[in-house]
Amino acid sequence: MPVITDALPKDLEKKPFVYVEPFVGSGAVLFRMLDKFPNIEKAVINDVNEDLINAYRTIQEEPDALIESLQQLEREYNGSPEEEFRQAHYLMVRELFNKREKSRTEHTAYLIFLNRTCYNGLYRVNKENQFNVPFGKHKNPKICNEANIRLVHKVLQKVEIRLGDFDALNDLVTPDAFFYFDPPYKPISSTASFNAYSQNGFGDGDQERLKGFCDKLHETGARLLLSNSDPKNEDPENHFFDELYGDYQIERVQARRAINSRGSRRGEISELLIRNYD
Repeated sequence: MPVITDALPKDLEKKPFVYVEPFVGSGAVLFRMLDKFPNIEKAVINDVNEDLINAYRTIQEEPDALIESLQQLEREYNGSPEEEFRQAHYLMVRELFNKREKSRTEHTAYLIFLNRTCYNGLYRVNKENQFNVPFGKHKNPKICNEANIRLVHKVLQKVEIRLGDFDALNDLVTPDAFFYFDPPYKPISSTASFNAYSQNGFGDGDQERLKGFCDKLHETGARLLLSNSDPKNEDPENHFFDELYGDYQIERVQARRAINSRGSRRGEISELLIRNYD
C-alpha cells in the first residue's frame, strides 16, 4: 500500500475528482483513497464477481442482519474445538454457499465465513462457479468482526457499487477521473492459476482488451494506475507487459507473497505498477 500511495499523482488533493476501481477485490485501495483524499466527489467500485458485489451491497445496506448471521455462524463453528467437527461444518457451509439458494444477506455471511476459515483466505472457483478452496485449520478465526463491518458500512455510503465488466464503465471516462486497476493477475507459471477469481477466467486477450480501455482513458485525459504480475520473475525474456504498455510508465516494485507451490518463491517478488502520468 505505501508503494501504491507513493505512485499516485502528486496533485490529486488539489481539486475534486472521481475515483473509479473497476476490479475492487478487497477494496484496500478504495478505503485508503477515501481516507487520504476528502476531495473525492464520487467513488465508484465495480467487479464481475457477483458474490463479491453482493457482499459490498449487503454491508452498505444491511449491516445489522449480516452481523446477526455471522454471529450465529461463529457460535456454530466454535461449538467444538475438534478439527474434524470444524472441517465438517466448513464443508457444510461451503455446500450451502455453492447452492446459492439463500438470501443475499445469508449468502454474504457464508462468503465471509468461508474467507475466515478456508485455506489462506483464498477465493477460488471452478468453471461451474463452485467455490472449492479447502478447509484452513484455523484455531481461532475472527468470523464476525462487528466493528469493522460497521466502519465499512459507514464508508460505503459514499460509494456507488456496480456489477459487470470493466468495459461497461465508459460513462466514467472523463478528464477529472482517476482509475486504479487491479485486474486478475497474469499467471507467471503453470502453477500460478490456483486462485481462479471467476468462472470465465481472465486471459491474455482480456489483458489486451484492458489495455485498449486504458488507451481510451488516456486519450480522454483521465489518469490511471494499474497493478499486475511481472512475468520476468519466471522468464526474463517474457516481455508481455513491457510490449503491451510500452507507451506508458512501467515501474517494477517488490511485493510480498505468502502462497506459492515452491517454498523458495514465497516472500518478495517483482510486480508491476503501470501509469499514464509522470
